[in-house]
Amino acid sequence: MALNLLHANDRPGTYPESWYAETRAPLDPFPPAAGEIAADVCIVGAGYTGLSAALHLAQKGLSVVVLEAHRVGFGASGRNGGQVGSGQRQDQDWLEQAVGREDARRLWDLAQDAKALVRDLIARHGMEGVDWRPGIAHACWHAHEADHARRYAEKLARDYDYHEVEPLDPAGLRALVGSRVFQGGDIDRGAGHIHALNFAIGLAKAASAAGARIHERSEVTRLTYGPRPLVETAGARIRAGQILLATNGYMGGLEPQVAAKVMPINNFVIATEPLGPRAREVLAQPIAVHDTKFVVNYWRLSEDDRLLFGGAESYGYRFPDIARAVRKPMLEIYPQLAGTRITHAWGGTLAITVNRMPCFLRPAPNVLSASGYSGHGVALAVLAGRLMAEAAAGQAAGFDLMASLPQRRFPGGATLRWPLLVAAMTWFSLRDRLGW
Repeated sequence: MALNLLHANDRPGTYPESWYAETRAPLDPFPPAAGEIAADVCIVGAGYTGLSAALHLAQKGLSVVVLEAHRVGFGASGRNGGQVGSGQRQDQDWLEQAVGREDARRLWDLAQDAKALVRDLIARHGMEGVDWRPGIAHACWHAHEADHARRYAEKLARDYDYHEVEPLDPAGLRALVGSRVFQGGDIDRGAGHIHALNFAIGLAKAASAAGARIHERSEVTRLTYGPRPLVETAGARIRAGQILLATNGYMGGLEPQVAAKVMPINNFVIATEPLGPRAREVLAQPIAVHDTKFVVNYWRLSEDDRLLFGGAESYGYRFPDIARAVRKPMLEIYPQLAGTRITHAWGGTLAITVNRMPCFLRPAPNVLSASGYSGHGVALAVLAGRLMAEAAAGQAAGFDLMASLPQRRFPGGATLRWPLLVAAMTWFSLRDRLGW
């Protein structure tokens, strides 16, 4: 089942009505692609991955064309929780088992580079409306999870020289997050959070200033591979030496090899009215938080002291009643917000893989793809763009390390993989609700 989520829930060429869109930095639209165009590299998708690749390639002096179906940052890049977490999506214990300690260390170092890259890009390009706010807490629903968090913090300090994670007992976590439902957790002072859409807009401005040609309202309809691949939209034909696919959950059926290993799912966010003095009762410090549910809840305060709370998922075309779906887990954590007005509710599509690690592929000669960040994509997608740019310029070590991670197809083939995913996700969501 090849979903085309580019048009299922949004108006063409328009950002969703989110708090991010309401507070975004100004950006004039880029023109649609038209006519016959030649470039060294054609990038499909103008989210974090594609824009980072465009910036890094343009800085290397290559001619770059970026094609976006709607607006830059239209997809998950402009709708996510803004959390810039440490490490890969899987923890270092998992990675050591999967690839050995040496490559696990290299993957940790890459993830550290990814966070540093985000902070450096914000500062170097003076991105408007993008402030790095440090601190992400990990809130554990069960005592055994809090115990694992403590042991994992010790492991990171001992084996990876990372000393930014402080374990917290129930009272310590409660003092930070203002909720009594958790059994402890930790706070990572080396992680942080940002305005998601303004960061994408900042990347677009930087890439354009460096010489990349960005085209919005330019949905790609066909790829033809060969020595000099062809990319087609409704109004243009782009011949390029290389193609970079940076579509994440919006791939549809454009590249079946990627679509077989990367599955789109929908996730949702709400924003409350400004909380005023009550904001400090919800979060004592301007940190972000995520919990240990399989369908993760994540939240932070906005710059105007709204609670931005994300949670709930769906696996079909259409979004549900978002405010209702996300209010429920918010009130489970913060029952004191029962009378608080919800001012914004929006959804977006991310992409997951079977093993929850990013999927780096070479679908054909002169074609690279990176996607499937599985909810851990703010820093890793920006890094992926840089790694793709390096690979396109002949320095593929980082890309090849990520591509060496084993990636399985979703079971069930084209007919059954979607129903099987829905069944599996529904089962794990039920476990969350039952507290297993």
